[in-house]
Amino acid sequence: MEFLCYHRDRPDSAALRDELLAEHWTYMDRYAAGMIARGPTLSGDTATGSVHIVDVPDPAAARAFAFDEPNYQAGVYRDVLLRRWCNTLGRTMWDFPGGRTGGDRYLVLGLGAGPAVDLAVPPDPDELIAYGPLLSDDGDTWLGTAALLRAPTPDAARAILTVDRYADVEVHRWQFGGRPS
Repeated sequence: MEFLCYHRDRPDSAALRDELLAEHWTYMDRYAAGMIARGPTLSGDTATGSVHIVDVPDPAAARAFAFDEPNYQAGVYRDVLLRRWCNTLGRTMWDFPGGRTGGDRYLVLGLGAGPAVDLAVPPDPDELIAYGPLLSDDGDTWLGTAALLRAPTPDAARAILTVDRYADVEVHRWQFGGRPS
């Protein structure tokens, strides 16, 4: 089962985040086989959160992944969005043809309200790194849509979704994560 986990940083937690970086990577190494995408959201050069899309056995394993994470345990994060997710592209971020660098990248979260929308892959998927619906734990209820993509501006990134069909749409600068090569 695939889950999207978005940990949002507490204000002024950058020093603690930096202190725990090696622990964070070691923890994430345990999930490497199921990792679909990962990386920080940013404001300037400062991390504002951490995105992980991971394939785990069940909702309990997803909650353990999210809440046993060292930064969460130490208080770096102020809250966690954890939703079942469906990998409509069928690939990982490492398979993105645009590579790890070049261009601006964004996390777009459309938080659902009403009937499901944006379930199919958009017509021009070349700039999509990851894309899929956010679902209830049992997979039966649509709760929104999440995308990682390369786009020239935040507004262009937001346009990947049918914005007026969501209760809220968030756009965050994002970069590929993981241990430096």
